[in-house]
Amino acid sequence: MRTIIIATSNPGKLRDFAGAARRHGVEIAGVPDLSSRPAVVEDGLTFEANARKKAEVYSRYVPGETVVADDSGLEIDALHGAPGVYSARYAALDPQNSDLLNKEPYQAGANTDDEANNARVLRELKDVPLAQRGGRFVCVLAAAREGKTLATFRGTAEGIILEAPRGANGFGYDPLFYLPQINRTSAELTAEEKAKYSHRGAAFREFLGWYEAGGNL
Repeated sequence: MRTIIIATSNPGKLRDFAGAARRHGVEIAGVPDLSSRPAVVEDGLTFEANARKKAEVYSRYVPGETVVADDSGLEIDALHGAPGVYSARYAALDPQNSDLLNKEPYQAGANTDDEANNARVLRELKDVPLAQRGGRFVCVLAAAREGKTLATFRGTAEGIILEAPRGANGFGYDPLFYLPQINRTSAELTAEEKAKYSHRGAAFREFLGWYEAGGNL
């Protein structure tokens, strides 16, 4: 069975990738000793910039192998695309969280917890009707070897931001992200179902098409 190396220590992302890979006969492995490596500063202005930076840095720790890294987040139309690349640390950048504002937003461990990030989104959408709460999850994957990006892949999932969370699966904004076509939130899906409908699953399928066509050679 083929193995794809994913540069992330996020258990939720690893579950998502494993769910997307399983149906293709692919196994997912992490970068060895990733937790002991210096954290990559994610200061890019786009998902692609951050994904490329992580893939290039972490691929140097696995000589000769292709390493895949992702950057992903939620874009909400009513918030002009926010939280976007700041999705994982959105609450830390909230003017109302004065205790967090002095924290360098790009340092290791600067991400704020899911509950706090979701709370900020809900507060900012408080007076926005459901019909205007559209948005999308975005994922960009970068594949790199020996510090050089080989290709990038983008996946999206369109949905609606609910007024209250639903579901106990997933992570991040999944409990708020409603998929109209299946009448469920991302947090109400199994890993395999999520792979079918999610932004991360879509990007991973694009990557696999490239990989199987020999792009990895």
